[in-house]
Amino acid sequence: MAQRTPLYDTHIANHGKIVDFAGWDMPIHYGSQLEEHHAVRKDAGMFDVSHMLGIDLVGADALPFLRRLLANDSAKLTVAGKALYSCMLKDDGGVIDDLIVYYLAPERYRIVVNAGTADKDLAWMRQQIAGLKAELTPRRDLAMIAVQGPNARERFWTAFPVARAKTVMLTPFQAAEWEAGEGVDRSEWLIARTGYTGEDGLEIAVPADEAAGVWQRLQDMGVAPCGLGARDTLRLEAGMNLYGQDMDETVNPLESGLAWTVDFKDTGRDFIGRKALEATPPKRALVGLVLQDRGVLRAHQTVITDRGNGETTSGSFAPTLGLSVALARVPAGIQAGDTVHVQIRDKALKAKVVKPPFARNGKSLIQEN
Repeated sequence: MAQRTPLYDTHIANHGKIVDFAGWDMPIHYGSQLEEHHAVRKDAGMFDVSHMLGIDLVGADALPFLRRLLANDSAKLTVAGKALYSCMLKDDGGVIDDLIVYYLAPERYRIVVNAGTADKDLAWMRQQIAGLKAELTPRRDLAMIAVQGPNARERFWTAFPVARAKTVMLTPFQAAEWEAGEGVDRSEWLIARTGYTGEDGLEIAVPADEAAGVWQRLQDMGVAPCGLGARDTLRLEAGMNLYGQDMDETVNPLESGLAWTVDFKDTGRDFIGRKALEATPPKRALVGLVLQDRGVLRAHQTVITDRGNGETTSGSFAPTLGLSVALARVPAGIQAGDTVHVQIRDKALKAKVVKPPFARNGKSLIQEN
């Protein structure tokens, strides 16, 4: 039986079309995926992301643990609330998951992992933390809501005005802990200026029993409920990887457009997968494609290049652009501006190679590639 988030009844009441996603009953849309996409690009929309798992990490060895566990270096996190995006790798360099880690205080962090890999991730982390002075606590008692779009933060502050002072100073990829409510009803929230859409906004972790009320207050302030369909087209336009499609345990971050998340600077930091990455130069690269002919790009289509074949990993019509775009893993050496062909049914259609992202902050970036 599929799992349900604390907002499941809210989605049903709002006529959300429910589908299975990574073992969870989640809304794919509330009537129009296209309208939801544009709401986020032009105004403000919100997503239930409670299927993702927050994991609290506490203890004297928390930082040494993270510095070995992750390809990016958590030692960069020195300001309270600062967040870091990283991949967690196998010994051979394959990506177990991509995640965000928040530094909350000395010896205290929160890690947020993907829904479909949460159990696997937690088991791997517990294996690696054995013998260290640190503890991992999964937080299924929390719900998470992502409020995204150019007006997202103002709509949130209108709904929760007392949170403005605590969160208005947040820079991108920074979070703040905030106590909501009064007296015995006070509860701890984590409000982060992060997201998965290419727009500004906030991701809010709240106690599960408060989630429906938070959602309703945001909706009353004009924030549009949005489903996973819009979330996928938004993140694709923003050039953001989806685990299980654009990378997984069979590929490494250097072949997934994520070299910027691998920190080799400290030669003494022996993070898991480092030796494999250093020993094997990437033979493939993840690039963006914009279809030049009539058709729609989808995942798992063959990409024909003069250096050999590749494959699309994610693809869709991009509503912000009015074009069909894709991420594709192709032989190394393919450059932005090159022309390739994508096999769609019985035709090889022309596509232009570009450097992602395709769109961000409501604007097309195609002409800038």
